[in-house]
This record gives sequence, C-alpha cells and structure tokens, in this order.
Amino acid sequence: MNCLVVAFVLLFSFTTEARIGNSSEPTSYCTETKECLLFDLICKGEEYEVRHYEAAKWVTTEAESMFKDLAKMKAFRKLYNYITGENEAGAKIDMTAPVIIKVKEEVPLLEKSVYVLSFLLPSDYQKQPPQPNESTVYFTDMPDMKVYVKSFGGWMVSAVANKYSNDLKEALDKAEATYNTDYHYEVGYNSPMKLMNRHNEVWYEVKGSPVCPPAE
Repeated sequence: MNCLVVAFVLLFSFTTEARIGNSSEPTSYCTETKECLLFDLICKGEEYEVRHYEAAKWVTTEAESMFKDLAKMKAFRKLYNYITGENEAGAKIDMTAPVIIKVKEEVPLLEKSVYVLSFLLPSDYQKQPPQPNESTVYFTDMPDMKVYVKSFGGWMVSAVANKYSNDLKEALDKAEATYNTDYHYEVGYNSPMKLMNRHNEVWYEVKGSPVCPPAE
C-alpha cells in the first residue's frame, strides 16, 4: 500500500511539473534564451491556434499607469533587478522566455489600470527560487491551462497588441468559443536588442472545451 502511495505521489509530481526546456525544442519560439516555456499544440488554423501549457512558477510584479507601455517598462525593471541579484541569495538567474503581461479587458480611456508582468523562472528555480529583496516582487503559480493564441511580429507596443487581441476575440466569437473575458495575456519572446524576426503573441484562456479554428 505504501509503495502505491509513493508511486502515485511521484507520478503526480512528474505530470504537474512545468515543461521548461531547451529553446531548440520544436515547440519553442525562444531564440535568445537557454530555456523556454514549452507547450503541446492542440490545433492550429489561419486565425488562431490552441495550446496546452503545464503549470509553472513565475516571478511577478505590478505597475499602475494610464499607459500600458509605461507600466511595462516600470515592471520590467523590477523583475530584471530580481534576476540580476536583488534577491536573498544574491543569485544571478538566467533570463527565460516568454515574458507575459496580464491585461484587464475593458479599461476606460485615460483611466489608470494595474498591469501584471511576469518572468518565467528557469527549471533550476521552479521549486525553490530565492526570495526577492523588493516587497512588490512576488511569485505566482500559473495553473495548467489551455489558451487560444494569435501570433504576430514586430514590436509589441500597446496599439499593435490591442489590434491583435481584438482580432483574436473576433475570431473566437465567430467560432462561438468560450474564453476568459476578464483579462488576456500579451506575450513577448525577444529582447529590445533584437530588431528583426521578432515573435509576439496574445493569449485568451480557454473556458470549457476548446474550439479549433478551420484548418489552414
């Protein structure tokens, strides 16, 4: 009986561990980092794709602003400081990809909103990351989830990201898909130093059974 319990615990631990792997894996858009958040592709069409992500731990902070791009810069600086040594261990932590920002839907024009930015923790720090020195930096556990995804190139400035999130919503509504309408994610894979062949995404979390798009 004890052996069965141990086997179950080990199996559960294995199946719920984040898939953070080598950036050369086929399910990776990461070209500048050693490790990337990997996924299982459920289906893909011209307008969007559906992916499954396993649970993962992230380091997170928030910034409030009327302007999303300004909030992103403020939050990015705090998280960058954390991975470059502003933590209780003084550890230098490798940058991973993607970087995600959680964006509330329906923010009134010229009103402040809170934007939540997260860096993916590398595989070596998924279980026991060093505590941040900064009180506004904390850890989040993103659950196992399925997401609707739309990819785009160029720079992920506010106006461009808004366009693609609206395009994705229109495609999902047309497909009669159900998804989380409280917020979406804007997802970036590249550093500011990369000028060409950039990759960005917008995600909406699937609710219920995923609806696949028409085949390409």
